[in-house]
Amino acid sequence: MATQSTDVCIAGGGPAGVMLGLLLARAGVDVVVLEKHPDFFRDFRGDTVHPSTLNLIDALGLRARFDAIAHTPLERLDVVLNGIRIHAVDFASLPAPNRSVTLMPQWDLLDLLADAGAQHPSFHLRMDAEVTGVIERDGRVTGIRTRDGDEITARLVVAADGRTSTVRRALGLVPREIPVDTDVLWFRVPRPARPVPDTLAWANRAGLAITIPRPDYLQCALLVPKGSLDALREAGIGAFRERVGRVVPRLADVVGAIGSFDDVKHLNVQIDRLPRWWRPGALCIGDAAHAMSPVFGVGINYAVQDAVAAARVLIPALRPGASSPARTTADAVDAACAAVQRRRAWATATMQRVQRAAHRFLGTGQVARLLDNPPTRTQRAVLRVALPLLRPVLARVVGYGFRPERL
Repeated sequence: MATQSTDVCIAGGGPAGVMLGLLLARAGVDVVVLEKHPDFFRDFRGDTVHPSTLNLIDALGLRARFDAIAHTPLERLDVVLNGIRIHAVDFASLPAPNRSVTLMPQWDLLDLLADAGAQHPSFHLRMDAEVTGVIERDGRVTGIRTRDGDEITARLVVAADGRTSTVRRALGLVPREIPVDTDVLWFRVPRPARPVPDTLAWANRAGLAITIPRPDYLQCALLVPKGSLDALREAGIGAFRERVGRVVPRLADVVGAIGSFDDVKHLNVQIDRLPRWWRPGALCIGDAAHAMSPVFGVGINYAVQDAVAAARVLIPALRPGASSPARTTADAVDAACAAVQRRRAWATATMQRVQRAAHRFLGTGQVARLLDNPPTRTQRAVLRVALPLLRPVLARVVGYGFRPERL
């Protein structure tokens, strides 16, 4: 068992935790980031890096290293409805230079941020270090304990350990769940011999699927009713392949690569939010504070926005050399934690309301009835007149979210 002391101990090496660690270390704050896995490789973490996060990458001076990593920029997001391709979101209306969403495996993004953090002597990343509980004294959180029995004391503990947060549970903070009737099944297939244009979503009366282009394959998701996985398994992998082929006809020739349901990963879609994100000495950010739906792929970016907001208000309270007495410093840290929630709560709640509305719409199958093939006269008029007016709004909401943060 070892004991260590730091200014900030962050549980969770995802986008929120690593970004916050990097930003604090740049300001000279001593920070320890604990990641329970030995590496960042999780095949079904989110891939989407939005323009708001790309702006932060630029501000951090990491763009050259970012561009050197294999990724797929999408200047627009296409949707195929009943066989008709629609340019639903066009990021050209956003301010330069970042007018695209980028698809990059999350482990590559985390490696980039961790390497940047390692350039600062006050940044300490510990892999394979699972947090099992918190240390409290006189009603205040003063540190954490790890699976190996280590204790790390800190002026602030940050829970960035995801939607099943161990730290959040230890703090006794319970999120308010928002009902969702959809789950997601993730799988991968080879790229078809006949090239498929980059397409975000495919929808018809057979269902709705997402296809995320990666360099050598397509990462795919099929939306299914919550609780339907057992019935799908009973029907067999052949029926699953056939269903994917009906939703995305262009994949019919490659669905055989889905060997069994061992190749299909179930994501339990949930939306929730903590009524209170902090306790004395502790703060929750990212999915630990608010689980986001995969709709619009904003999970990474909202986690990063939380980290940026937290760094901006925490650094003045934590900066080395502060002359405030210990009690005053603790009060300043707690006040900063409350300020993080005040700043981010509205943006988070608003996006979650949008996501929930999207789930209600998708769950009823109405998306497949939006457009006939061929389109009716009214539908053609909507595509010609209303969609161009809607694209800049969608680009702003998807690309930046609500209340984007800056360094």
